[in-house]
Amino acid sequence: MFDVVIVGAGPTGLWLAGELRLGGASVVVLETRPARDENSKALTIHPRTIEVLDCRGVVEPFLAEGLRIPNGHFGGLPDRMDFSVLDTPYPFTLALPQARTEELLQRRAVELGAVIRRGCRVTGMAPSGVELADGEVVAGRYVVGCDGTRSTVREAAGIDFPGTDATTWGWLGDVVLDSPPGRGFANVAGPRGGLMVVPLPGGVHRIVGGDPGSTRPGELTFDELRTTVQAIAGTDYGMRDPRWLSRFGNATRQAAVYRSGTVLLAGDAAHMHFPTGGVGMNVGIQDAHNLGWKLAAVVTGRADDALLDTYHAERHPVGADLLRHTRAQTALMTAYSPEGQALRAVVSGLIASAPDMSRELAERLSGLDVAYATGRRVPEQRLPDGGTLFARLRGGGHVETEAGLVRPDGHLA
Repeated sequence: MFDVVIVGAGPTGLWLAGELRLGGASVVVLETRPARDENSKALTIHPRTIEVLDCRGVVEPFLAEGLRIPNGHFGGLPDRMDFSVLDTPYPFTLALPQARTEELLQRRAVELGAVIRRGCRVTGMAPSGVELADGEVVAGRYVVGCDGTRSTVREAAGIDFPGTDATTWGWLGDVVLDSPPGRGFANVAGPRGGLMVVPLPGGVHRIVGGDPGSTRPGELTFDELRTTVQAIAGTDYGMRDPRWLSRFGNATRQAAVYRSGTVLLAGDAAHMHFPTGGVGMNVGIQDAHNLGWKLAAVVTGRADDALLDTYHAERHPVGADLLRHTRAQTALMTAYSPEGQALRAVVSGLIASAPDMSRELAERLSGLDVAYATGRRVPEQRLPDGGTLFARLRGGGHVETEAGLVRPDGHLA
């Protein structure tokens, strides 16, 4: 029997596996897909997540391979938030395909001793763990659902997932561009819709956006993408050779509880939203960062089971705030009417002219503003013995600082 069975080998599940092994827990990760999905939903790693990676000593390959972007958008507005003012060693986002992020996180988890099993479809809960499609029972003292918005674990545990259904849809295409925008980036918005163009490795660009006609689900065709981009931007950028086309909705839901007995939820299994700002993967990894040290402490006997209740108490409000912000950004992104365009112009102008507003939005988007009852996250600092806080946290234990005792997840204890 494993201490913990994790269902889902996305970024959340893989980071959690590494955290559990760091804390001494035995863990197996079960993933339905036989191989890693090479189509990357997420591209953006935010400053707080970069700090998390540094606090475990694995940040270097991400910094080496990721494209550094020193600002961020709110709701696709043209005036961007300046990240250089943020109190962090990493005042930028990193653009890195999710497939590569998963590869790096899996490497860490396996090196620490986690067991990764692919091609294992979980169909329900068993008295001592989970049951697979072939009837095998994988035993574990605790089960964590990191298995996405359609979470089998959440449904099997009977955890409610209240919220709202989709009313609008966005679209994306990973394509080759013969006439890409200058520097490879573009942000175009107007009454016909809005889009962003971002370069990806391998000579591919991602075009992602929405338009007034995006009010229905269904398969996105290459001709539809090209026609829509032409209408919005006045050019199709010479797009050809589509690698991946997708459509996504703004259904917004949050699990009523993040813990039900020996079952816990993290990442998209706990919260579902429109992917505005590229924050979803980041919040999932930060869920795992909060849960990992606690669950490891419980299963190894270093802490009472009641410690796990603080996971819901601390992370559920973060998820609720995530949903509020993504809804607000969705409203701005889909404001195609003349009144909506005026609203976008006013808010965009405030971001450009009101530094305090811009900084607060940037802190929220980046994850640096998260605070629990014990206190805010503690920024990087030099310790009295000459070491640094982030380096000292790499062992996964508590660290004494002048500000007080810092938990393994970087918040005051």
